[in-house]
Amino acid sequence: TFTAWCNSHLRKAGTQIENIEEDFRNGLKLMLLLEVISGERLPKPDKGKMRFHKIANVNKALDYICSKGVKLVSIGAEEIVDGNVKMTLGMIWTIILRFAIQDISVEETSAKEGLLLWCQRKTAPYRNVNVQNFHISWKDGLALCALIHRHRPDLIDYSKLRKDDPIGNLNTAFEVAEKYLDIPKMLDAEDIVNTPKPDEKAIMTYVSCFYHAFAGAEQAETAANRICKVLAVNQENERLMEEYEKLASELLEWIRRTIPWLENRVAEQTMRAMQQKLEDFRDYRRVHKPPRVQEKCQLEINFNTLQTKLRLSNRPAFMPSEGKMVSDIANAWKGLEQVEKGYEEWLLTEIRRLERLDHLAEKFKQKCSLHESWTTGKEHLLSQKDYETASLMEIRALMRKHEAFESDLAAHQDRVEQIAAIAQELNELDYHDAATVNARCQGICDQWDNLGTLTQKRRDALERVEKLWETIDQLYLEFAKRAAPFNNWMDGAMEDLQDMFIVHSIEEIQSLITAHDQFKATLPEADKERMAIMGIQNEITKIAQTYGIKLVGVNPYTVLSPQDITNKWDAVKQLVPLRDQMLQEEVARQQANERLRRSFAAQSNIIGPWIQTKMEHIRVGWEQLLTTIARTINEVENQILTRDAKGISQEQLNEFRASFNHFDRKRNGMMDPDDFRACLISMGYDLGEVEFARIMTLVDPNNTGVVTFQAFIDFMTRETAETDTAEQVMASFKILASDKPYITVEELRRELPPEQAEYCISRMTKYIGPEGAPGALDYISFSSALYGESDL
Repeated sequence: TFTAWCNSHLRKAGTQIENIEEDFRNGLKLMLLLEVISGERLPKPDKGKMRFHKIANVNKALDYICSKGVKLVSIGAEEIVDGNVKMTLGMIWTIILRFAIQDISVEETSAKEGLLLWCQRKTAPYRNVNVQNFHISWKDGLALCALIHRHRPDLIDYSKLRKDDPIGNLNTAFEVAEKYLDIPKMLDAEDIVNTPKPDEKAIMTYVSCFYHAFAGAEQAETAANRICKVLAVNQENERLMEEYEKLASELLEWIRRTIPWLENRVAEQTMRAMQQKLEDFRDYRRVHKPPRVQEKCQLEINFNTLQTKLRLSNRPAFMPSEGKMVSDIANAWKGLEQVEKGYEEWLLTEIRRLERLDHLAEKFKQKCSLHESWTTGKEHLLSQKDYETASLMEIRALMRKHEAFESDLAAHQDRVEQIAAIAQELNELDYHDAATVNARCQGICDQWDNLGTLTQKRRDALERVEKLWETIDQLYLEFAKRAAPFNNWMDGAMEDLQDMFIVHSIEEIQSLITAHDQFKATLPEADKERMAIMGIQNEITKIAQTYGIKLVGVNPYTVLSPQDITNKWDAVKQLVPLRDQMLQEEVARQQANERLRRSFAAQSNIIGPWIQTKMEHIRVGWEQLLTTIARTINEVENQILTRDAKGISQEQLNEFRASFNHFDRKRNGMMDPDDFRACLISMGYDLGEVEFARIMTLVDPNNTGVVTFQAFIDFMTRETAETDTAEQVMASFKILASDKPYITVEELRRELPPEQAEYCISRMTKYIGPEGAPGALDYISFSSALYGESDL
């Protein structure tokens, strides 16, 4: 495996090795290997063939490895020169870890887990695949096939693979990887299947090649997605500009057609014709104008929204066509409303002039109808004797209702006087139907006088009944005031008499007997209070019978009835002897239990202090738990605020949190740089030393040596942010174009969705430059134009 891995890089320099323990002994191919995989130049090798020349060359290679932060434990140049297989393989494994797996990471654990987490995420959706390690998880070949299918589904039909054909699966993966992915075969299918636990380092070396092979494809996918987003923004902005222009033109044209109609002030000769003009104007206000008001409002909203979108996407502001600015529309609308106001005033003036001719007679009929409608049924209501069966609260409500009617009656006095005045004016003008007017007016005046008489009679009756009910109400209140405490006393007495007391000594039970004897001494005085309360109820009944008042309902001040008082008093008297018996029985029981109490007290005094100590420990633990919960809630709330402020999805935030927690090995809310590097690798970043150093200055600007969760989230949200720049778009096109300064039609259609691809093809200019292929397109000028002036 190591030999195949080394040759996969050495072939780029036109050479290879045949025997790994022999071909690195002189140090020349070892130095060449390091130059190929690092892209850097090593010191010039010694040309001699003596042992010390070979040792010098191997030391130059080992010194370079150490300069990259790798610690070589027990590996020396002499062992390599002497062909020590174990040391040679250990050295190659260190190089693989540093340059292929860990990417400048130092600790093997971080690199291993980072690569494992990447494999788990990529193969998670596939059936029969469960990557948990770098040995037995790969024996059936399905995990390798799943990695290939996830990135290149065109190379393998995963649905046809069988778990019971591990050799076939492994060979399929090896052959496809070598033929299409430029990954040489490093493993043997039979060895893997027939070995209980395949070699972990060999599997890791081979799988790392897939990680690097697919990193470029993921970059291309990211670049394509970014370009699609930018193009979508431009297409949407252009659509909004065209829609604004269309709406503005239609609204201005409607205003131009409407103003001449409102300026026409030729009066009609009849009321009906003028009323039709008014109705046409109201239709204009109700039906025709509101949609235009909404269009004007929507136009302003669309204009502001468009400008905001252009600003947020780094585009220049939108400038409408001449005469179609928001201010132009506002001025035209203002002119329309001025003409509209003048037209409405003219219409109303003309209609009032015509209406005055027959206004007086119509006014008399209207006022008479209003008054007659109001008086309908009023005489019947005033003649009712509903107060005879009403309670005090109902009497008072009837009185307030009557007072309101009197106020209403007084308010209508003015209308009656207006009716009489209008009738007088019609008589003076010799109105043709004056007899009907006079008869109607006289009927209204006679009815008005009768209403006044009935109103006074009802007031007198209500006041008389109210005074009688006030006396009864006072007696009700006194009954309630005395019945409530007496009832409470009886409730308390019944509760005490039925109390299932618990005592602990002879003295306590004797104290209860004494208290019970004192209670029995109060019973005669309580009976006097009961008789007084019942006397109040008898007085109420007597008043009602004397004055013919019908007592309806119950006492409004209490839910207690005289029967309730009587029943409860009888219950108290029955409970007294029962209480006597219970107390005497308890005396006998306490005497028998005295010995047991003393025994219990002696043992309680021993265990009591122990319980107190344990309670204190539990209290401290509980307070610590509450503190931890409060901190956790605060952290979650901060994450929600970060998610909403940064515009990232809940799914993204969950993935960031899971990755951070996995590499937060000390569980202190922070990662050291090595763990942070491994975390980024697990999420698909293919990092170099310079790029990682740049990222560390962002997440750890104060050089504290740790990466907090907030710094990690800020970095990831910047990476996934929706904003874009011309430079970012150019970089994305460059990836799709395989680093060429131009892109072809075929590449655009292959990498982008059809709509976005055709959008680019129709707008990109031809590429003018050296080494341009036929039909090459200039994506650099196109990217700049995306952020330039609009055509509208």
